[in-house]
Amino acid sequence: MIDFDTYEILSFDCYGTLIDWETGILSAIAPVLARHGRSVPGETLLEAYGQLEAGAEQAPYRPYAIVLREVVEGLGGRFGFTPDEADRGVLASSLGDWPPFPDTRDALRALKTKYRLAVISNIDDDLFAGTARSLGVEFDWVVTARQVGSYKPSLETFRQALARFGAPGERVLHVAQSLFHDIAPAGSLGLSTVWVNRRRGSRGAGATPPASTRPDVEVPDLKSLAVLAGVA
Repeated sequence: MIDFDTYEILSFDCYGTLIDWETGILSAIAPVLARHGRSVPGETLLEAYGQLEAGAEQAPYRPYAIVLREVVEGLGGRFGFTPDEADRGVLASSLGDWPPFPDTRDALRALKTKYRLAVISNIDDDLFAGTARSLGVEFDWVVTARQVGSYKPSLETFRQALARFGAPGERVLHVAQSLFHDIAPAGSLGLSTVWVNRRRGSRGAGATPPASTRPDVEVPDLKSLAVLAGVA
């Protein structure tokens, strides 16, 4: 167990960690499938999403709204339908309405009484603006893929975030759900990590590609993190 008193900054992944993106993704895509007469099990759809998104986020960088359009096109190719213009935009247009997890707001408010908070997210600034209103706290830093010009798991994303924080890496604790996008690369840079295992008890890796790595701490939710940090 790590000593939570040694950290001054908590950096968070957003989608999948703070925001229930799997519910958001399924809610956005289900009507598209229905319009095209297709039925796909939720876990199958999430796994395909994770594969397609990771592929679309490879260099060269493109804005996340374009990545999401390519994901819908890829889903059409996999599941036998041809998305129209409205279909291709459905993920980006719905993203601001994807819900926070029930514990997110209270945990963030509690953690902010002890730490400075940051978001490091594979997102466009304008898309995150809609999400920010639902999170209930003001972050000290928001570092987006649009600002950095790369997507996690690129180490450049984390390096630029650390440069903005202006604090030694040993004072930063990175908190995330995705082993692939966050825990593995952050750990490779020597950052301490907390894995928020939102999918505990669920089959497969969901909307993130699988990865094999070991976090410093595993918790099932942010409420548990707040308890360990001594603020709840």
